[in-house]
Amino acid sequence: MASGRGSNLQALIDAGRKTGFPAEVVLVLSDRRNAYALERASKAGIRHRHFAPKDDAFFLRMGDEIESCEIDLICCAGFMRILPPDFVSRFAGRIINIHPSLLPSFPGLRAQKKALDAGVRVAGCTVHFVDEGVDTGPIILQAAVPVLPHDDENTLSERILVYEHRIYPLAVRLIAEGSVRCIDGAVQYAGDALAEQRGFISPVSE
Repeated sequence: MASGRGSNLQALIDAGRKTGFPAEVVLVLSDRRNAYALERASKAGIRHRHFAPKDDAFFLRMGDEIESCEIDLICCAGFMRILPPDFVSRFAGRIINIHPSLLPSFPGLRAQKKALDAGVRVAGCTVHFVDEGVDTGPIILQAAVPVLPHDDENTLSERILVYEHRIYPLAVRLIAEGSVRCIDGAVQYAGDALAEQRGFISPVSE
């Protein structure tokens, strides 16, 4: 599910085409007709649809489309709408999101600007399961990115995005392999999954 340019979607599409990757993107949905994410899906030959958010049945119709494709996992990739409780409960434990901060710090919009305004020295990104709150779900993976003296919102965003493209496919792979699950609102790791997570946290300095 995406609302914009879909760079994280592209990272997932590319990962799904690699030999041995245990998942693939089979459906792309957007609330914006001109979202470039839909163009990416079209170029990749992936089923895609636009749903206009005109009424209360918007998420119901999206959910029906998802169920018709027998989707195992929903990935929010820059989907700029808060999922309603009935949608979240319908797909409980099967929705993940990527957010450009080290949650629980700086949830919501313009997280990179919030980090800069707060004067933090380390920012980053987080993949988490989606619950009924805003960026409050159980954390799966995180990558730390140093804030450099010359950073502004754009430069920090672009440097964080590099790590988003790394940890989002990794999170999908771990879930598809059964190495990560969400049980009773908590993330459980199996095997070497936690060690892999630590390996993907970037250095504090560059």
